[in-house]
Order: sequence, then C-alpha cells, then structure tokens
Amino acid sequence: MTNSLVSAIDGVITYLAKLVDTPKINYRELMILSTWIQTAFEVYILRRQLPCYERPLPPPALKQHVSKETFTKAQSYSKDKTRFALLKLIFDQFLGWGLIKLGAYAGLWNFTGGLLSKIGISPNRVTTHSLAWMTALTLISSFPGLPWSYYQTFVLEQKHGFNKSTVKLWVMDTIKTYALAAVIGLPVLAGFLRIIDWAGKSFVPWLMVFLIGIQLTLQIVYPTFIQPLFNKLEPLPQGELRTKVEELAGQLGFPLKHLYVIDGSKRSSHSNAYFYGLPWSKHIVIYDTLIKDSTVDEVVAVLGHELGHWYYAHPTKLLLVTQLHLLLTLTIFSIFINNKSLYASFGFDPSLAVAIPQPICIGFMLFQLVLEPTDAFVKFLLNAETRRMEYQADEFAVQLDKKSDLSSALIKLHITNLSSPHNDWLYSMYHHSHPTLPERLNAMDNYKGEKRLELKGKETKTETEREEGKKDL
Repeated sequence: MTNSLVSAIDGVITYLAKLVDTPKINYRELMILSTWIQTAFEVYILRRQLPCYERPLPPPALKQHVSKETFTKAQSYSKDKTRFALLKLIFDQFLGWGLIKLGAYAGLWNFTGGLLSKIGISPNRVTTHSLAWMTALTLISSFPGLPWSYYQTFVLEQKHGFNKSTVKLWVMDTIKTYALAAVIGLPVLAGFLRIIDWAGKSFVPWLMVFLIGIQLTLQIVYPTFIQPLFNKLEPLPQGELRTKVEELAGQLGFPLKHLYVIDGSKRSSHSNAYFYGLPWSKHIVIYDTLIKDSTVDEVVAVLGHELGHWYYAHPTKLLLVTQLHLLLTLTIFSIFINNKSLYASFGFDPSLAVAIPQPICIGFMLFQLVLEPTDAFVKFLLNAETRRMEYQADEFAVQLDKKSDLSSALIKLHITNLSSPHNDWLYSMYHHSHPTLPERLNAMDNYKGEKRLELKGKETKTETEREEGKKDL
C-alpha cells in the first residue's frame, strides 16, 4: 500500500510538472506583478497605521500609567519607525525589481562561471559554481541595505535615545554577520544541493531530515559559539532575583541548567528575556536592561510568562508548524525542479533545468522568487497562532498569581520601549506576533480561570478561588 501511495503521489507531481512547464506562463512577469501587488498591500497597511500616531491621548487602560510626555515620545518614535519601514519597503521593491529587469540573476551566473574559469576551476563543477553565484547574489542584493541599517541605528534609534552602539561596533557586527553567513550558510547550501543531486525525485524526505538536523544543531551551537561573538552572557549573580527564578523553575519542573544575564545595553536600551535549549536542558537569559528597569517580582512575572510558553510546549508546536510549511514548500518545489520555462523566463538557458549535473540552486532560487508573495498569507496565519499562544502564556502567569506584577512589567516595557498603544487592526494582524498591550491587559482582567496550577511544593490559587476565600471571611 505504501508503494502504491508513493507511486500515486509521484504520478500527480509528474502530471503537475508537465502542466506548469509551458511557455504560456511567463514566470518572470508573474513574479514582478505579484511582488508589486504585495508591496502595494504592505504600503496600504503602513499608511493605515500612520494616523494612529496622531491620536492625542493613550487608551483608557493606560491613562493612569503613561505620562503625557512619554505618550508623545512614543507616538513620535513609532511614527518615525513606520515612515522608515515604508521607505525601506519601497526601496527594497525597486531594488528587487531592478535586479530582475536587468537580468542580474542570469548575468551573475555567467559572470561567476567566467571568474571560476579564470582561476582554473571548471564551471561544470556545479556545486562550486552555485556557491560562488549565491555569494555574489547575496552581496549585490544586501550591500545596498547597509546605509539603511546605519541610518536606523545611528539616526532613528539615536534620535529617540535607544542606540548604545558605536560605529566601530556596528561595523564589526556587520562583518561578523557576513562571515557567519558564509561559514554556516555555504556548507549548508552545499549539503542541500548534494542531497537533491543524490536522492533525485525522492529528495524531499531526505532533505527534511537534513534541515531538521541543522536546526537542532544550531540550537546547541548558537548560544555556545555564536551568541558570545555579539554579546556577553554571564551567570546571574546570587541574590533575590536568582533565588526566586530558581524557585519558580523548580516548582514548575522546568529543567533549568543555566541562568544568564546578557549585556543588551551594549547596543540598545530595549529589554527582553527568553529561554532556549534542548528538552532536558534549558537556559534562561535576562537582559540587563530588564533587570535595571523592573522590580524583582516583575522580572519573575515576565519569566513566568516565558515559562508558560514552555509549559504549553509552544516552541515545539511552532517548530512543527514551520516544518509542515517547509515540507509543503519542498513538495511544491519538486513540481518545478525541472521546469525549463521557469529558467527561460529569467534569462537562463532552459537546458540547465534538465542538465546533468543540474544547477539546482538556480531552480530553487527562482522558485522562491515566484512563491515569495504567498508568504503574506502564511504571515497572517502564523501571527494569529502566536498571538493565541501569547494570551495563553499570560493566563499561565495569572494562574501563578503574578497578574499584577506581569501587568506592571508589561506597562514598564511598553513605556521603556516607547511603543505606541494605538494600532490599526489590519496592521496589527499583519505585523504583530504579540497582542497589543491594551489587548493583553484586558484579557488578563477578564480571565476567569477555574483551574489551580499544580506546583511542586507550593499551591497556587486562581483569582476566582481567592475571591471565594474573601467571601468566606
């Protein structure tokens, strides 16, 4: 039965591959049209958001917590960020459109092939040629974005008091980022291409195993070798905060191995906290800015929210969702892997689509260009799911009897980060993976949990139970 199912799937893929490989479909023009439509949609969303920054007062839920001066600063900062995002979006669209119209993808393939020949490497060494092509393509498409990155750090963030970086640090970070992309990305890409070349039509399951293995490896490698290149992680000193965090982790059965404080203030005054690691060994990282701007109980409440994500296995669920999306993407790619019309429409020799060995890298990159506009729909769905998880993690903190501390911590983070409390509903759906602050505070106020969270060595009552206890008294 398994063989018949595989044969049936293979038959469908073969049929669809023939159906979409036709000169009647100009993939280049289809891609250009769809990206302009997507950009127009995103411009529309950003323009919908801009009037929100003209509102003179914060929402009723925040009137008692946000001063007029802070609210005005938040509105100004958010307006500047949105205008920057709008201009950057338009610039990126014109850059991408220009690269396509000028035939940069095919031109760079020929250029890198000629360059390899000059240094004695045959262009027929497809993997080497593909790596050189991807390197050139990455550089030519990303370098124009460096001035935007510089402006964002040293003008926009500096203007509103967030930037703590220096030009030297920014340059070093940029160099490290490109170096890491080469050291990690090129070997992964080489493995990607070799697996498809080796597995043939059956590449999807093998490639999934390879990519999942890479993701799990990076979870171990990143905090140990990559994170220290940018930030210093030090053990959280002994004291009340460490004691309370370790106590909470122990009561929840959270497998805490290390508790770190990170020097986030080295680059910015924004705050955060997160955890990472394998199922049996977790590490909690707290930004020094969060510790500086919050009370001990507020930091513990924020971590209570983060541990709610662990308790409900949110990272694992999101990982599964992303793997399903990856599986779907690779399956669709198997339909286009030998599509001569796709190659021809972008200026490549169509024989490359069926050449042996085949430059699969070209096909996958062109396929990604054509498929990219569909990411907007995926973004809506993922944001909806992550917002649901954020509400659930907030409820978890409420069950830990940390509603008051979490609310005050979220308000402080909101004020410290100068986030505008006003958001257009469509903008929020598309851009926010978290509910807005008023939405979160309102949800916690309206939470009517009836369950008691079972903790090791301590009982935590829900708000309903505490109210009933007051009535008895």
